[in-house]
Amino acid sequence: MNPLKTTTRHAPTGPVVEISGNLDYTTAGELRTLITALILQPGQRLVLDLAGLKFCDSSGITAMITARNHAQAAHADIALAAVPAPTLRVLRLVGLDQIFPLHPDSDAATQP
Repeated sequence: MNPLKTTTRHAPTGPVVEISGNLDYTTAGELRTLITALILQPGQRLVLDLAGLKFCDSSGITAMITARNHAQAAHADIALAAVPAPTLRVLRLVGLDQIFPLHPDSDAATQP
C-alpha cells in the first residue's frame, strides 16, 4: 500500500502540488480538499507534479478535473508534470491530454 502524500511548494508561476503514492477512491477526497483550499490568483499556474504517483484510478482522475475547475474559476491555469506512463495512457484514452497541458517535470511546468 502506498498512502497518498502531498507537498505544496510555491514557484514564481504559482503553487506546485507534489503528489506521491496512490490516488484512488480512498484518497481522492483528500486531494480535492487540499486543492480547493488553495487560493489562486488570476494568471497563476497550478502545477500537479505526479512524479511520485504510484497508482491512479477514476477517482484520482476526477480529483484532477476538480483541480482544473478550481483553477479555471480563479482565472488561473493548470498543468500536469511528470505524468507516469499508466496515468498518461488513461488521460490519452479519455481525451484529457487535450485539456491538461503536460510537461516532463515541474521545472518545465513552472517556466513563465
